[in-house]
Amino acid sequence: MYNRILVAIDGSEQSEKALKSALKFANERYSKVTVMHVKKNITIYETMSSEVVDEMYSEMKKEADKLFNHAKALAEDYGVEIETYYVIGEPSTLIVKMAEEGNYQLIVMGSRGLGGIKGIMLGSVSQRVTQLSHCPVLIVK
Repeated sequence: MYNRILVAIDGSEQSEKALKSALKFANERYSKVTVMHVKKNITIYETMSSEVVDEMYSEMKKEADKLFNHAKALAEDYGVEIETYYVIGEPSTLIVKMAEEGNYQLIVMGSRGLGGIKGIMLGSVSQRVTQLSHCPVLIVK
């Protein structure tokens, strides 16, 4: 039953709990886990130099690598091997797309991420993923 699990992380406390839940579940059921981090695209202004833009993207990648290194350490503690995937764009759309294209059978994510008040006003990523997903979504509080 859930042989392929996609976990969306953003560095929030809830995504940490979601990752731990997915790893525990995967360990018990010998499931394959992919950990995904989606960073919203940045606004680039005409006045920005290419060096500044490159540095911004580099910092975003470093942040993702830090999250993935932590996820790999946790996965090792649970005895689970993980794959990681980093992408820039609209989180809910890209999470659902990844789940569909990768034939994932379960998406695991935190109930609230780092979105703050904007997430409350516009609807959270987790709510949108549950609406769009072709597979079950486990929301961890």
